[in-house]
Amino acid sequence: MTAGSLSRDVRGPLTEATAPVLVLGLGNLLLEDDGVGLRLVEDLAKASAFGDRVEFVDGGTQGLALLPCLDGRSAVLVLDAIGLGRKPGTVHVLREGSPCGSMEQIRARRAAPPVAAAHEGNALELFQTARMLGHDFAEVAVVGMEPANLRTGIGLSPEVEASVPEALAHARQILEEMVQSYVFSNSR
Repeated sequence: MTAGSLSRDVRGPLTEATAPVLVLGLGNLLLEDDGVGLRLVEDLAKASAFGDRVEFVDGGTQGLALLPCLDGRSAVLVLDAIGLGRKPGTVHVLREGSPCGSMEQIRARRAAPPVAAAHEGNALELFQTARMLGHDFAEVAVVGMEPANLRTGIGLSPEVEASVPEALAHARQILEEMVQSYVFSNSR
């Protein structure tokens, strides 16, 4: 996978074969820790046993061009670098009921002094636009990591690299819960 590569052409309509759960990695591999979302989606996809029930997409920095990827999804797990002012390498889980809150609660806090974030604004804009266009997701969750460096360079900082296993563990748990809730229970 390369930054911004997709597993399929997002310009065409999706079919009934669309996986109900999407794992979307965001970021830029050329900006050090900003590439953590892409690293996480790649590692998670390699270890996946969900088959066609889950689609893994390297969304790179495509922003609103990713809207077609959201069509027909019940649940979306976003993986990204996100700066909430914590220690570099801190793993953030943005989900209804989590200590950090949901993505909607983060959006509401942005009306106050802005938080520094690598792509948080782009993910928020993507999902706000999707909802305005009529997408109705049963759940959107984010596993993000506090970046140490967002400068030009390839590879993760030692702080972020050391926290990758923790982020993957959170992402796997959320993904398993999403598959159980939105695939096996046919709640949607």
